[in-house]
Amino acid sequence: MRILIIEDDTDTLESLTKGLREKGFSVDGTENGEHGSYLARTNDYDLVILDYGLPKKNGFVVCQDIRVQEHESRKHVPIVMLSITGDVPYKIEGLSHGADDYITKPFFFEEVLARIQAILRRPRIRESARMSIDNLIIDSDRQEVIRGKESIYLTRKEFALLEFLARNSGRVVSRSAIAEHVWDINADPFSNTIETHILNLRKKIDRNTKRKLIHSVPGRGYKIDLKR
Repeated sequence: MRILIIEDDTDTLESLTKGLREKGFSVDGTENGEHGSYLARTNDYDLVILDYGLPKKNGFVVCQDIRVQEHESRKHVPIVMLSITGDVPYKIEGLSHGADDYITKPFFFEEVLARIQAILRRPRIRESARMSIDNLIIDSDRQEVIRGKESIYLTRKEFALLEFLARNSGRVVSRSAIAEHVWDINADPFSNTIETHILNLRKKIDRNTKRKLIHSVPGRGYKIDLKR
């Protein structure tokens, strides 16, 4: 899953980015509201972490920008707002501008992670934390993959790629869609990283079985399906 962090405090931005990447998220970050608003409206994110006190555009304005864009596109991205101000009127204003949650600084990373996971478990964002395709089971909460009776170890990026393919089961997903959802904005579009990860997934998921699940679709992309 892909998260955008809009935060002008460098230490907070770096800390959140490092922690979330260690938990398997792809993360983009920026330190000003104007650029953050642009990124949020032109990319497909699963969640936005948005500071209130930002240069060029404050968090409330950025939040409004995102919600106006969503009204036109009929999409919804959850927004978690951060602020050093814990006064109730500020919290009410943040929520009324479209934020889904409001966290007061200073905070523990574990709290932010728990809030993110709770939001992403909501039905409009995730239909289920547990998916199955044939005898393959993917548990997003536990970060576990089982095929048949065998538990399969995946790296964080391999798991994120498998999860994205599974949530689009039966549909072909393009290379650019994979890059956008599984990697961050700094990914090199001309590298063979995606192909390498697909190859590794095939070796782990489809080994010792005649029923292959991960398929290449020449000229279009990849899909996960029992049928070719």
